[in-house]
Amino acid sequence: MNENAPPKTHQDGQPLESFTINATLVRLPHLTDYLPHLKPQTTPLESNHFYHPSDEFYLSHSDVIIRRTIYDLSTTSLSSSSPHLSYPRAGPRKQIFYNPQNVRAAIVTCGGLCPGLNTVIRELVVGLSEEYGVPEIFGIKAGYRGFYSMDPVKLDVKMVHNWHKRGGTVLETSRGGFDLHKIVNAIEEHGYNQVYIIGGDGTLRGAVKIFNEIRHRKLHIGVAAIPKTVDNDVGIIDRSFGFQTAVEKAQQAISAAHVEAESAPNGIGLVKLMGRTTGHIALNATLSSRDVDCCLIPENPFYLEGKGGLFEFLDERLAQNGHAVVVVAEGAGQDMIPRTDAASQKDESGNPVFLDVGVWLKGELKRWWERDHKDELFTVKYIDPTYMIRAVTANATDNLYCTLLAHSAIHGVMAGYTGFVAGPINGNYAYIPMDEISVTKNEVNTKDHNWAWVRSVTTQPDFVRS
Repeated sequence: MNENAPPKTHQDGQPLESFTINATLVRLPHLTDYLPHLKPQTTPLESNHFYHPSDEFYLSHSDVIIRRTIYDLSTTSLSSSSPHLSYPRAGPRKQIFYNPQNVRAAIVTCGGLCPGLNTVIRELVVGLSEEYGVPEIFGIKAGYRGFYSMDPVKLDVKMVHNWHKRGGTVLETSRGGFDLHKIVNAIEEHGYNQVYIIGGDGTLRGAVKIFNEIRHRKLHIGVAAIPKTVDNDVGIIDRSFGFQTAVEKAQQAISAAHVEAESAPNGIGLVKLMGRTTGHIALNATLSSRDVDCCLIPENPFYLEGKGGLFEFLDERLAQNGHAVVVVAEGAGQDMIPRTDAASQKDESGNPVFLDVGVWLKGELKRWWERDHKDELFTVKYIDPTYMIRAVTANATDNLYCTLLAHSAIHGVMAGYTGFVAGPINGNYAYIPMDEISVTKNEVNTKDHNWAWVRSVTTQPDFVRS
């Protein structure tokens, strides 16, 4: 090395700096935490007749993924005293804590439908059977209540062969039915020693209780969850499966609303999209469709009347273009909709039941036009594609994603990890403690670039009153 060589610099002439990262590994629950007598054994992947993994194929405890990757180096030091959280990287381990021939695995889907459910089920069956040689895999019917109220369905590779081409869930699903002791008792009685739970935030909260009860009883049972929510509201991970398909299908509804709006004098196309507490589908569908004039999401309160309100904006847009398209997430505007005591309730999963913002907004738009533009032509075409979107098959991106999620979960459980969720962080698959992810929320940050892009392409109001 030439000590007299000039220091390397950026293009702007500023010197390049090197950093060390102060990373802290988030600890993942492991079966040996409460079953110290368990001994590891070599994975059967090593003795596969056809596939011979390279050394780089296997991961170890030192393979991690850093959660935060974006920094402003003018204000933040990567080597600062505050640790940067990291998570175990998902993938196969050379040492596992199960004899695959003794594994009885259970798979359950809970909550509402989502594109990709059948793909996850299929890949869990295929991965367990073909990679590890697990002989007994069972599907639990109708959600959590199926553990104790219905007979399980024996699954095999031949049975699930074409499931990824079907929407919904072949195992059926339901909300509610969570009875902790009945569920764990049934798991014990059936001899399941691996449990794979597919569901959203309510399901994940239940999965945490199941894991804690299994740990309390010191049972050799691994529990893994695969986060499912079309809304993309599960925190920490990059996105939840089904989301990309939902955005793609939402575009079709927006396109139909745009055609309807363009085909009538002073036409408004109103589309309600999924998003109870977060507006990710509405945001991404708006950016990708380019036909939307205004996007309304739960994280950004809006108002109708007065300067800077929705009616003033639509008045100008109709005068300018003769039509407009409005996208509203189902959780937006809930504070403005008249609510009776009877309407203040929760569903069986414990989630609040929202009033129909689409129907309400359609009525308000008609009243506004009748009041301020009496005798002028006007029409509102309202489209609610919710159930159509939830029931479709996953697109190619989500099918790939579901496959990797399922196989990641299998490798983690086989390695003895338990009480975890498999999911991508910054594009790489990781294992995240279930109790951590069950209490986090992925909300739209209205101060970041994504929402700024929406505002810039729609030029809609910021809905901040003067």
